Amino acid sequence: MSASKQFIVTTTIHAPTEAIRRFDGLANWTLIVVGDQRTPSDYGLQNGVYLSPADQEKLAPELSDLIGWNCIQRRNLGFVLALSLGAEIIASVDDDNIPLEDWGQSLMVGREVELKSYEAANGCFDPVGATEHGHLWHRGYPLQLLQSRDYSAYASESVFVDVQADFWNGDPDVDAICRLEHGPNADFSPDVFPFTSRAISPFNSQNTFLSRAALEHYFVLPGVGRMDDIWAAFHLQSQGFKVAYGAPSVYQDRNAHDLTQNLTDEVLGYQQNAAMVEAINAGTYAHHDFWPERTVAAYQAYLREVTP
Repeated sequence: MSASKQFIVTTTIHAPTEAIRRFDGLANWTLIVVGDQRTPSDYGLQNGVYLSPADQEKLAPELSDLIGWNCIQRRNLGFVLALSLGAEIIASVDDDNIPLEDWGQSLMVGREVELKSYEAANGCFDPVGATEHGHLWHRGYPLQLLQSRDYSAYASESVFVDVQADFWNGDPDVDAICRLEHGPNADFSPDVFPFTSRAISPFNSQNTFLSRAALEHYFVLPGVGRMDDIWAAFHLQSQGFKVAYGAPSVYQDRNAHDLTQNLTDEVLGYQQNAAMVEAINAGTYAHHDFWPERTVAAYQAYLREVTP
């Protein structure tokens, strides 16, 4: 295993994809692939670590049970392993995120960086709208706020970056309503990046780099559909961790999805995202007011695994 303190974590039910093979071949990074019950039993990597279902049961049995099987939130077990191996920077990726040549080479995580910082008078910042594709919006952005997005006010600000959410060319991470309406295939100009905002904003668990300190509080939530990483992002920012958005560093060749099912799995967010953001801004947010009991229990089990 590499002595590098930089880890890549993903989960999959597929045989190694082109994205996985490329991540597995990157120097100075250790890849951890978390399997599931439908992952091929002969799954193999050239350099990285494959965490089988049996390995996961041994690593964190209580957490494994609370998360359940056949779900993308199995990647949390990879976070546990990476932290136990001394990870300082962790990249959370999907198995359909094909890394570009410069992937992981312009890291801001763990550094004070001068950034273009947007204001968001409506209390929530949509990073996709800040690009030349302003007709689109990031998955998890409150739909109630779409018409009040405004990017006219910004300033230069020095920010200590805890999370770096890099963008994705190809099929961007928009919600089902946006995808059904626009069928986007985006090529984001790198000229508008990097940027940030003092306002709460959505980021996902694909092509996202986190510091060790941030990952100790970041948990992809089971039991909340496609808000699993969005609510994790809101929760992390409610604790003061800062996110910066970086230029595209992957091409997303999106796995097959049922968009109607995607829509169904996002309804909880359409109903509660705006209220969650409002509570964070008001200082009244408590995660247990929004998360199901099972989700809260799983998060508590995760914290027991990753905090001394």
